[in-house]
Amino acid sequence: MVRTSPYFPATVLVLLVAAAAGLFAGSYTYALANPTPRQLPIAVVGPPHAPPVSEFLARLSPTLDDSPAVHEYDTAAAARAAVEEQQVFAIVTAHPPGVRLEIASASGQSVAQLLTEAATTVSRAANIPVAVVDIVPLQRGDPHGLAIFYISLAAVVIGFIGATQLSVHAAALNPAERIGFTLAYSACGGLAIAAMVDWVLGAVRLPFAESWFILSLTMFTSGMVFTMFNTMVGRWAILPTWGLMVLLGNPSSGGAVSWPLLPSLLGHIGRWLPPGASVNAQHTAVYFGAHQHLFPFLVLAGWALISCAVFWIWRERHPGGRALDSAHTAGK
Repeated sequence: MVRTSPYFPATVLVLLVAAAAGLFAGSYTYALANPTPRQLPIAVVGPPHAPPVSEFLARLSPTLDDSPAVHEYDTAAAARAAVEEQQVFAIVTAHPPGVRLEIASASGQSVAQLLTEAATTVSRAANIPVAVVDIVPLQRGDPHGLAIFYISLAAVVIGFIGATQLSVHAAALNPAERIGFTLAYSACGGLAIAAMVDWVLGAVRLPFAESWFILSLTMFTSGMVFTMFNTMVGRWAILPTWGLMVLLGNPSSGGAVSWPLLPSLLGHIGRWLPPGASVNAQHTAVYFGAHQHLFPFLVLAGWALISCAVFWIWRERHPGGRALDSAHTAGK
């Protein structure tokens, strides 16, 4: 009797929406509200025990909760290459009578700001002159480095919303057609996002073709993840999709807060999820284009292929579709 009541699904939805609201607020607050350094890779040119570098590092470490992980490099060029590869977030060199701290705000504005504040504190406390130089600055239209996070977030959310709308308003699509139309709105949506941010607003100058491809791949992956879950759990597919992509994926993506400042588990998980892979690929494309990595593309492609495979193998379970053979026979 209870399950047949018209109030039962409404009551379930009330409870689910309430739980989702709490989890949404909790996941973003836990990950982003109080960023704390866990492990912060820093390059040192020359021996780190040479004064005044040794004293600066000794005082910097407790200021940053003992998070700096020092990597030694023989030359400034080697250290700069490590920054370009996003293996380290800053470079410390002797600069008599003090030190030179080279930050890269494009590697993570939150990390660059934290390092600058910590270096200023050490300089005042220990009377060590510190020259702070930003060697890879953010673009003028994006001083806080959040535009890449926003465009990736748009691609993720609109990607699976598009798939939900196909399920509702184009339920007669057969499996191959559904994949084809997901590709179509992903390509158009990726173009629209890139054009709006670059051509219309001028917030970030994108390497347009590469950024368009990343955004489109992100939208397609997100759409197919929903389609996969729709095949597996039917009308409740939005729950695992929202949990994976929004509650877990976006806070751990490193877009709003760089990965060294995230809770360690989230920092590792985020790189293996579509939102984190999208942010990583887009971030490198915009600021470190000559050092693009294959890994985030493999993550996005892997999720897309797995989702397509699950959907295709169990396509008979997916809601909707139409019997083409029956329609053809009826036409005769």
